[in-house]
Amino acid sequence: MKLAIVTACPNGMVTSVLCARLLDAAAQRQGWSTSVEVVDPAHPERELSAATIAAAEWVLLVTTGPIDMSRFVGKRVFQIAPAQALQDVEAVLRRGAEEAEVYVASEAQPAADTSRSPRIVAITACPTGVAHTFMAAEALQQTAKRLGYELQVETQGSVGAKTPLSAAAIADADVVLLAADIDVATERFAGKKIYRCGTGIALKQSEATLKKALAEGVVESAAGEGTAPAKSEKTGVYKHLLTGVSYMLPMVVAGGLLIALSFVFGITAFKEEGTLAAALMQIGGETAFKLMVPLLAGYIAYSIADRPGLAPGMIGGLLAGTLGAGFIGGIIAGFIAGYAAKAISRYVALPQSLEALKPILIIPLFASLITGLVMIYVVGKPVAGMLAALTQFLDSMGTTNAILLGVLLGAMMCVDLGGPINKAAYAFSVGLLASQSYAPMAATMAAGMVPPIGLGIATFIARRKFAQSEREAGKAAFVLGLCFISEGAIPFAAKDPLRVIPAAIAGGALTGALSMYFGCKLMAPHGGLFVLAIPNAINHALLYLLAIMAGSLVTAVVYALLKRPEVVELAVDPVNA
Repeated sequence: MKLAIVTACPNGMVTSVLCARLLDAAAQRQGWSTSVEVVDPAHPERELSAATIAAAEWVLLVTTGPIDMSRFVGKRVFQIAPAQALQDVEAVLRRGAEEAEVYVASEAQPAADTSRSPRIVAITACPTGVAHTFMAAEALQQTAKRLGYELQVETQGSVGAKTPLSAAAIADADVVLLAADIDVATERFAGKKIYRCGTGIALKQSEATLKKALAEGVVESAAGEGTAPAKSEKTGVYKHLLTGVSYMLPMVVAGGLLIALSFVFGITAFKEEGTLAAALMQIGGETAFKLMVPLLAGYIAYSIADRPGLAPGMIGGLLAGTLGAGFIGGIIAGFIAGYAAKAISRYVALPQSLEALKPILIIPLFASLITGLVMIYVVGKPVAGMLAALTQFLDSMGTTNAILLGVLLGAMMCVDLGGPINKAAYAFSVGLLASQSYAPMAATMAAGMVPPIGLGIATFIARRKFAQSEREAGKAAFVLGLCFISEGAIPFAAKDPLRVIPAAIAGGALTGALSMYFGCKLMAPHGGLFVLAIPNAINHALLYLLAIMAGSLVTAVVYALLKRPEVVELAVDPVNA
């Protein structure tokens, strides 16, 4: 049998690839000939050719959003949502072979004419812009289709906005849903009802989120003084901090990798003026890292007060760096600048003729003055002393304290797999890079890789306890773990949290402890094991690998022992029947 598999999970490339891989493997096990397409608007050349589709006996379409169906006219088509496809791939193939129906173009017209159904546009965005961004988008798409809602989602991920919302879609929408853990610009939504929530809420309670958006959306104005009150309803200190961290991360990653590249020529090679190593250190350490704290502070202030807060925030962040207050001072400066700008915007009344000067003159001037004076005369020196003491403690702490810190950071990275606790540990470690404290970063990244790698290994060493679809998902999780994407373990944690989370914490805590015990220091804040390809990016590379392997094996063995085989047998028996 010849089968064409097309996956088009809205915005979620990870899910699209996973669905395609699982279904392709299952079809080949049955002796079928397959052609696979993962829909990617950025690469139309990857589409299946008309000849390939014509040669297929039927088409399996895995999608939750709109897709061009014109090329499937006259073919037998079976369409299913990604969540259903991932539950039991063999059963999906059997159903498809039996229930696929010939697609007729005229049948698409009534379905597309749903002008009376609720229309929603949404944006999903998480601090790192990787897993939660796309998983929340897909969950919303699945639920909207089931409820009969029209939904378009724009993901603001690590590579920028994908499937951006058109002006027409925004104009026609009944409400704008902002499922974001960071601040999102709302200028283009002026006059529209807006409902805000986090990506975690949208992922876990997608139906309630969509219904609340329609029922509780509130009209907000364009960027400026009218925006702040509306934003304050659904935001808080943690969200403002994550906004700053998300904008800071690319600078830290670029700077850290450039510093690591300078070490390729030797640890002290950058001290020789005029050499390539010195140039790399100048770009990464003396420039990129100096911009890290101003960016952090600037975008914390931006999250609080919108664009008027950006300038005073960056000025305060730069002052924090020059005063030696580091990333802690930058965080404080960002909040001072943001709330100062917000207060001036809200409480300082000017004649109508001068009101236009407020965002471009009054707010930047006085917010910068307030932030600068507070940083210089109140905050700077005490925070600088505290940061110096923290740095000295980290550099001189004994073995016991190092191990305890490693256990804490490792466990935090594995508690919620990309959630607030995970991000707090990661942000703490990234901030210390500017103070030349590299050991916590090594422990944090190593521990973050453990859950997906460990669960992937568990599907190998205890194969009989896992359904075929889980074993395939384990392979994907293993690869994501190598890339330092902790969210690769979420499918397992969502299905069996009481066993997965303790197993992940045990492995992550061990890895963090071993990394600190071995004295591993990492110069780059991301990249997973691929950072090891850069010479001297991490010291004690073999011991670092040993720490990751040890923690991953602990997670794998613990979960393999805890997992109940009878639950899996019930899921597997119907497939073998």
